[in-house]
Amino acid sequence: MTTAVSFRQLTTLEVGGEARRFVDVTSCEQALSHYRQARLEGMPVLVLGGGSNMLVSDAGFDGLVLRWQDRRLEILEESPEQVVARVGGGWVWDEWVAETVARHWSGLECLSGIPGLVGAAPIQNVGAYGQEVAGLIRAVWALDWESGEEVRLTGPQCDFGYRDSRFKRDWKGRYLVVSVEFELRPQGVPQLRYGELQQRMEGRELASAQVRQTVLEIRRSKSMVWDPADPNHRSAGSFFVNPILAAHAAEKLVAEFPGMPAWPAGPDRTKLSAAWLIERSGFPKGWGDGRAGLSSNHVLALINRGQATADDLLRVASTVRRGVFERFGVWLHPEPEFVGFDRPVEELL
Repeated sequence: MTTAVSFRQLTTLEVGGEARRFVDVTSCEQALSHYRQARLEGMPVLVLGGGSNMLVSDAGFDGLVLRWQDRRLEILEESPEQVVARVGGGWVWDEWVAETVARHWSGLECLSGIPGLVGAAPIQNVGAYGQEVAGLIRAVWALDWESGEEVRLTGPQCDFGYRDSRFKRDWKGRYLVVSVEFELRPQGVPQLRYGELQQRMEGRELASAQVRQTVLEIRRSKSMVWDPADPNHRSAGSFFVNPILAAHAAEKLVAEFPGMPAWPAGPDRTKLSAAWLIERSGFPKGWGDGRAGLSSNHVLALINRGQATADDLLRVASTVRRGVFERFGVWLHPEPEFVGFDRPVEELL
């Protein structure tokens, strides 16, 4: 166990103050021991994954930061039609995707290059390029902090939604995700649903390895892979989620602003492009002249240009968010978790 670890070392944004206490654990017994000790001392507990989807305050976190490091891999079922694998939450997400591709298991290739750990994937219901992890999760194994028991939660129980799950709602703070069961297709043909990916794959073999390579090429062109040589690399990925509106409200906007991208998002719901809204509100790639701004390759990524503070990032996010609302009447909602702040996100932005 160490103390006073800076979140600049623990997060991809390289922003934030210090954690009062930090520990890596590999077993439920270890995790429970540290958790219960922290609670006895009146300290809050934060479970940390890869630090890729959070903005930590400059004041840091006055509690225990616990990072799960289990990297198990168990094959529970294997047939010509399906493989079910149970994967430890401590796996680096992209290393797990690479493992599935190397084994010729199809299903996760479009999610290549996403930073973070496997344990965070069901919490956020990570998705990209036409795939969401929810469609491949059979169950999530989690440690219930209150009971001390390890429980198996099925996909339907997790109630996955767009960048959402019960882990972010009524289960928030209740569980530590220990491992995840994935259902994959051996020797399966990748399913491409995203226009840019379909175009890039024209003339290439439709195999998982080629799809993974293409996805990584696209993400790299948008500074959406971790590369310290890229001046845009200090980010939390997409800072805002694509807004989902009532269908009739979206129809009015599309009629008023021809060319606005829109997609069906369930019964009477329509999804809009946050990136399109941001750019048409006067915030182009590379916008901002301080220590924080927008990525020069992707307007959805807010970046730390070097030595930025959390307040610097908040000012950029607030300016962009209010600008979009003034132009289109749509509030954008942040995707990263906000840690260590003394006010709700709505007040910060």
